[in-house]
Amino acid sequence: MTKPPELHASAADWRTHLIDDAAGIRRLLENSRRIAVLGIKTAHDGMEPAYYVPLYAQKAGYEIVPVPVYYPEIVEILQQPVYRAVADIPEPVDMVNVFRRGPKIDAHVDDILAAKPASVWFQLGIRNDRAAEKFARAGIDVVQDRCLLVELKAIGR
Repeated sequence: MTKPPELHASAADWRTHLIDDAAGIRRLLENSRRIAVLGIKTAHDGMEPAYYVPLYAQKAGYEIVPVPVYYPEIVEILQQPVYRAVADIPEPVDMVNVFRRGPKIDAHVDDILAAKPASVWFQLGIRNDRAAEKFARAGIDVVQDRCLLVELKAIGR
């Protein structure tokens, strides 16, 4: 017995959550307000993209929720309370902006899935197709290898 056509279609639908076009990125950015930044750095590391990109997004009007991987003694970054896991954030987040090298993302997949964000954004130079597929299959939009700051500027933010 073959499966109904709609089941076949849904198996391929996960690929629609892989966002790699200007219109999709614009839609995602316009629909996001609260961004958890996994791997955020501190002002001490001000010249690091993991600090100045979320700082730019904050100045552009987004609420930034810091989720550092390092700095166990830090309790606040960008004047916002720090969380140690994305799933620990009490209010829903629209996006998880990831500043972790591709292979290191695997350790965070379950945490991110538990938080159920609308999207996950891997910064410029970061790819993990296996993790991206898991997120997309869960209905989460995924952007890989793009700079959030550059894309915010491109849409006039």
